[in-house]
Amino acid sequence: MNRPAPPPTDDELHALVDGQLAPDRWSAVEDAVAHDPALAARVAAWRAQRDALRRLHGELLDEPVPAPLMSALDRNQPRRARQGSWMRWGGVAAGVLVAFAAGWLGNAQWSMHRTAAAQLARAPAMREFVHDASIAHAVYAPEKRHPVEVAASEQQHLVQWLSKRLDRPLKVPDLAAMGYTLVGGRLLPGESGARAQFMFEDAAGERVTLYIGTLDSRAAAGTAASRETAFRFASDGPVPSFYWVDQGFGFAVAGKLPRDILLKLATLAYRDLS
Repeated sequence: MNRPAPPPTDDELHALVDGQLAPDRWSAVEDAVAHDPALAARVAAWRAQRDALRRLHGELLDEPVPAPLMSALDRNQPRRARQGSWMRWGGVAAGVLVAFAAGWLGNAQWSMHRTAAAQLARAPAMREFVHDASIAHAVYAPEKRHPVEVAASEQQHLVQWLSKRLDRPLKVPDLAAMGYTLVGGRLLPGESGARAQFMFEDAAGERVTLYIGTLDSRAAAGTAASRETAFRFASDGPVPSFYWVDQGFGFAVAGKLPRDILLKLATLAYRDLS
């Protein structure tokens, strides 16, 4: 007898808002929110709060930590400094956001930002990566005659070529369960080296792309020591995407699709590529 899925915890709801919920809990938590007006209202309020902060002071995430402050931290906390500059960066930036929120939002719930410190160090580079994935989709997906460099009929050659250029064994995920088949792929330039794009299409001609590439040191700093498996949702570019990081490589599944469909496609890709 199958047991019902456990109700989402506050930590899981916060992770959902931040786009960091574990892949195996995405569907269950989103389903619970969709069927519980009280949970839906809480999640909507947290998302509105998050978006308001980003609009008002989002530029702070891209600003370097002032040199005098970094020097003071190095002098006063040498042991913590040796643990890695990304931890100091995230702590300072998170402190700025918390101070700002205290003045503007009073007693607003800030547990949703407990994981923000570790993300801030790589946020600008990750935003660039995901934005590049969105732009690449918007440029090539509408193409009728030349959507890819190498067609699906040469899949083995395509995978070998892109694997060699990215210096990582690649594979094409199987998205047939969602009705999508491979169109082909292409090589693209990136901030820190070559990137690959695989394009898929369903029977109606709707296209989705998988964008893969190495991350520079800013983006990989928070994931060098461990494998990160949480999905994050991005909607800043021309098309939305779900993305994740795995051992210094970024992956983004992008397309003009409803969020739940895009999540299912990203989950299939993730499972095949893990």
